[in-house]
Amino acid sequence: MTLSVTCALLTGIVWVCSDSSDDSSVAAVRVDDAAGGGAPPSQQPSQEPLVGSRPVKVTIPTIFIEAPITGLGLDKKGRLGTPPLNKPMQVGWYRNGPSPGDAGTALLVGHRDTRTGPAIFLNLNVLRKGAKVKVNRADRRVAVFTVDEVKTYTKDKFPDDKVYGSTARPELRLMTCGGRFNAKSGYSANVVVFAHLTSMKKLGV
Repeated sequence: MTLSVTCALLTGIVWVCSDSSDDSSVAAVRVDDAAGGGAPPSQQPSQEPLVGSRPVKVTIPTIFIEAPITGLGLDKKGRLGTPPLNKPMQVGWYRNGPSPGDAGTALLVGHRDTRTGPAIFLNLNVLRKGAKVKVNRADRRVAVFTVDEVKTYTKDKFPDDKVYGSTARPELRLMTCGGRFNAKSGYSANVVVFAHLTSMKKLGV
């Protein structure tokens, strides 16, 4: 059951979860910049933005997640790939967008399951407000995010502006499939975790 996403990266993404083992990509459709993302422009960030750096690991203690991160880009058809099906415990980061902790909205995606069994974001929907998401970066800093809310959206009611609109602070979105599964059409919905940067830790040498 492979994730497939139709998206306008950085501005709006509509997730379509499919069970096709042949198509583990995301079709991108560019649209105008969306306004009004997760945080109102007047809201001050809880933590100053960090300088961009590649994420290498994500940890979510409350649901026992610790996973390596791989960069994802667009192919010639404008589609964003998903993490490899043979690595279901890997998380993907859209590397052409903000890095976690950088100004703007960073995107991490992962499979809920595959044909071989459960995957890394199986229990993403049980996260609650206040939970911590930690992202280790290549610059040996750990960006710590606090969850604001967790939502499940059906395909026809996915709020592009809210999920991908411009933000006044560093934010993070975690995404996977959700809802009911249909053998022909895949999952009926998408789970989206909204979080914002609240602190930063430096790792020792």
